[in-house]
Amino acid sequence: MTADLSKGSRVPPLAAPLSAADIDDAAKRISGVVTRSPLQFNERLSEATGANVYLKREDLQAVRSYKVRGAFNLMAQLSPEELAAGVVCSSAGNHAQGFAMACRSMRTHGRVYVPAKTPKQKRDRIRYHGREFIELIAIGKTYDLAAAAALDDVARTGATLVPPYDDVRTMAGQGTIAAEVLDQLDEEPDLVIVPVGGGGCIAGITTYLAERASGTSVLGVEPAGAASMIAALAAGEPVTLEHVDQFVDGAAVARAGALPYAALAAAGDMVTLTTVDEGAVCTAMLDLYQNDGIIAEPAGALSVAALLEADIEPGSTVVCLISGGNNDVSRYNEVVERSLVHLGLKHYFLVDFPQEPGALRRFLDEVLGPGDDITLFEYVKRNNRETGEALCGVELSAATDLEGLLARMADSDIHVELLEPGSPTYRYLT
Repeated sequence: MTADLSKGSRVPPLAAPLSAADIDDAAKRISGVVTRSPLQFNERLSEATGANVYLKREDLQAVRSYKVRGAFNLMAQLSPEELAAGVVCSSAGNHAQGFAMACRSMRTHGRVYVPAKTPKQKRDRIRYHGREFIELIAIGKTYDLAAAAALDDVARTGATLVPPYDDVRTMAGQGTIAAEVLDQLDEEPDLVIVPVGGGGCIAGITTYLAERASGTSVLGVEPAGAASMIAALAAGEPVTLEHVDQFVDGAAVARAGALPYAALAAAGDMVTLTTVDEGAVCTAMLDLYQNDGIIAEPAGALSVAALLEADIEPGSTVVCLISGGNNDVSRYNEVVERSLVHLGLKHYFLVDFPQEPGALRRFLDEVLGPGDDITLFEYVKRNNRETGEALCGVELSAATDLEGLLARMADSDIHVELLEPGSPTYRYLT
């Protein structure tokens, strides 16, 4: 089937150091520890697309993500001497929790390096999964500094580094998702949609499907503000992005892994990469929660967001990977906000009010429509000028109401400026 998006990037051929046999071996290795996650038919998404849509629920793993697959598969292949020397990882999120669970399962002592600003909730989850087998070390203001500290630890102590994606053993463990999907379906899927961060998961899945399925395509999805794999493919090698939007934190990677890049490049035309806007991700998160009762983190909703933008062949079988569900409830205000902006329901304006009685009432009566709701109003009266500027947030009942609102603003004697999402002023004020 064809599932290309207009903004997708095709993958050039290049050799890859991973095989389906490696992934089959990994599946046997992790079977006693890792949950065989459900593959659930989703009626809502199937009706919306005309396809038969299934959700692979990796958010239902004990650590609420697929990361334990790769961490455990790598550590299970270490020698007794290597295990005795200890293991180390750097992560503030899902990989650290998977690593911690693997350490406790194998009764191996490990050290986790996280940035100093890592929220207490995430630290507590890492400690919970690792218990007495984990030492949590908070160091540095950024992830890069924590990662550098982990590398220093490995060089100093002889411990083994457990990477989140750039290791063949990690990739093989994550690729076991594809082996389960083929076993869970009566027929092979036409398309598998996979979130992409560093690339280990999609590399493993793609490698397995290339050898074990005859006609399955893979659509890799990156957040628009962190498209490091697409940048790597365009450059012919991994490159470091100058700026990364951290909102989709589970996939906000500045540089794609070298080994995942090689594995994807080797897959040729069976793989297409695309991006989705962070606002679309938020809308998918909210829809999954409100309609399906699924708590997906931003990265976990990437596949569903891409599904709804893709050109899906009616009647085809599509699998969307829900990669994780470690979402902090305190982020939902921002999730709702970004979704409303993406849907065209929330807009911000700079309004110059005349410094005279009744100006605000005229704005409310003459400019706002019956379905328009002010959700933000910040006003500072300046006595040394004739007008005072206010930041006004307006939520519409329908995106099509914007045209009428702008027309009434243009007819008013009050000067109003629409702030465009993504502009420097918009980012500063909101």
